[in-house]
Amino acid sequence: MEILQVGLILVIGVVSGFINTLGGGGSLLTLPMLIFLGLPAAVANGTNRIGLIIQNVVAVSNFRRKGFFYPKLGITLAVPAVFGSFLGARLAISIPEELFQKILAVIMIMILVLILTRPEKKFLKGIEGENLSTTRLIVSLFVFFSIGFYGGFIQAGVGFIIISALALITGMSLVKINSLKVFIILIYVSSSFIVFITHGKVDWILGLTLAIGNALGAYLGSNFAVSKGDKWIRIFIVIAILSMSAKLLGLFNFLGL
Repeated sequence: MEILQVGLILVIGVVSGFINTLGGGGSLLTLPMLIFLGLPAAVANGTNRIGLIIQNVVAVSNFRRKGFFYPKLGITLAVPAVFGSFLGARLAISIPEELFQKILAVIMIMILVLILTRPEKKFLKGIEGENLSTTRLIVSLFVFFSIGFYGGFIQAGVGFIIISALALITGMSLVKINSLKVFIILIYVSSSFIVFITHGKVDWILGLTLAIGNALGAYLGSNFAVSKGDKWIRIFIVIAILSMSAKLLGLFNFLGL
């Protein structure tokens, strides 16, 4: 691994970790970056999960230290997500390389819309108080199976999906939702990671390097006020996602670039 690659991975890792502390979407940068560095799509997908696991371990610990830790509800929602993630991960390692890149590009653009519109904020405004009835809990189990499947398959942008789903279904506060989000992601990502390991789809050196950047970015994001910087972060995300999506779709090749 060249020094330039190490530097790029660390920088993107820091940016990704920082962005994830604001809500999610870091994998929209790290996953295509690993592909551009030459990793097969399945290996990039598995490698990216090392940083996610470490990042969410830190996040769960911080939430627990601050009194926001709900293991019973978190595990209840994580169980169907785990089953879904196994199926999604198996699909990810078996799908043709070119098709995976096209799917990733389309999903990146769809998630970009979520990043720009922030529907979870709209959901939170219209909800008065927490409501997790038996019916809502059953609905959430099916929803989180689907979320787990998506997370096992690609993962990118799943934070926004979880926030929106929990806000709409339960009416919980954003702090509680975020604490549940990182706990659930930690459990099902760790489970799906096993599939990638057993099939030899992990580059440990690149993954651990990326994890260092993720951890540093998460630390910076949790210790500094970012209200003024949020606008510029979004501009950076928009440019990066559009560029990476165009590359994955082969538009640069069509233009002769």
